[in-house]
Amino acid sequence: MRRFDIEIAVGLFVLAGILCLAYLSVKLGKMEMIRGGGYQIEAIFSNSGGLKNGASVVISGVEVGRVKSIGLDTDYQAEVVMVLPQNIKIQEDAIASIKTKGLIGEKYVEITPGASDIVLKAGDRIRDTQPAVDLEQLISSFVFGKL
Repeated sequence: MRRFDIEIAVGLFVLAGILCLAYLSVKLGKMEMIRGGGYQIEAIFSNSGGLKNGASVVISGVEVGRVKSIGLDTDYQAEVVMVLPQNIKIQEDAIASIKTKGLIGEKYVEITPGASDIVLKAGDRIRDTQPAVDLEQLISSFVFGKL
């Protein structure tokens, strides 16, 4: 009977460890198991420059949302769908830019707020965008004296 109690205790300890590991994996992977409330807005870029699904959406250096999907529109431009919380309001004259964290870090979308009184609603599109800077093209231009 004593051995049975030890086996149950070890089993519960292992189960608790697996649950903790699963929780940390989800949190560190920045995945969401339960979808929080939010709304989607779109932006069209001439070049997405290595932006990936799940990338951060930042306003004034503060992460406020995530990139949900990236696809091609009918004009063969990158259509980026972002999910933002309900309490974050984006003006219609806001500017969306694709930036890089550090010199060769990951890409993210930075939204520069506008001054308009009109706020974008779910499904609306940010009109003013700036594509990612192509570092290879910039270095090539510098090396071959085209700057």
